[in-house]
Amino acid sequence: MKICSIASGSSGNCIYVADEKHQILIDAGVSRKRIIDGLAQIGALPQELDAIFVTHEHIDHIQGIYMMVKMFGIPVFATGGTLDGICMKDRQGVLGHDKLYQIYADETVQMGDMRITPFHISHDAAEPVCFIVESHGKKMGIVTDLGVYDDYTVEYLEGSEILILEANHDISMLEAGKYPYPLKCRILSERGHLSNEAAGQLLCRLFHKNLQSVFLAHLSKENNYPQLAYEAVKCQVWEELGFNQLPFELQVAEREKTSKVVTLI
Repeated sequence: MKICSIASGSSGNCIYVADEKHQILIDAGVSRKRIIDGLAQIGALPQELDAIFVTHEHIDHIQGIYMMVKMFGIPVFATGGTLDGICMKDRQGVLGHDKLYQIYADETVQMGDMRITPFHISHDAAEPVCFIVESHGKKMGIVTDLGVYDDYTVEYLEGSEILILEANHDISMLEAGKYPYPLKCRILSERGHLSNEAAGQLLCRLFHKNLQSVFLAHLSKENNYPQLAYEAVKCQVWEELGFNQLPFELQVAEREKTSKVVTLI
């Protein structure tokens, strides 16, 4: 399996995942052009995508869905609550019901050898989920937009050899920043977003000897910096696990730039 971040951040999110026979997107929260350009950079074609799996209905996760479906007829998989939200925002009426498929948390969708399993997350959306993707004994965990994690979250993500993990904000930057107080409370709440520190703590719980690569994702433009997120998570891992260098690759998924493709070996 291989994975690539086409876009990541509070302004738009899109992840590409593929095995030998199937290719999917997790979210399509940037424009159709941006998705097509990102796919082209890694040698992939939009018309060869098998599906778009959607975590939730916020615009930074669904912006490009409408035109991707209209132009390429790609089926969309999401929970009932998320599908309702997607349809409510379909002002041009481009989504036919024959392209929408309801999925359920804790129930796996099979595409050939690829297994995509949604699981519940705590976020202020209708029926949000995140995903693990497995194929040929390899496992990836993709988890963003969660205000808090628990043993259920950890159980699903355990054993992932590649992780895309939210590191949304630095708490001090958020508290001292220009956001209105209710928005700060929302972000810091159990239905908001993970801080750098919380991301590092979760990563420590998920570390295992076969962990290959970690992307820090969904960074806030106003309340975080890529280098700050990287250093905060790295130091958390060093301190809790006693390393003096990271035993896995750690990188930040960028807002405006397609990442390199990481292949599970």
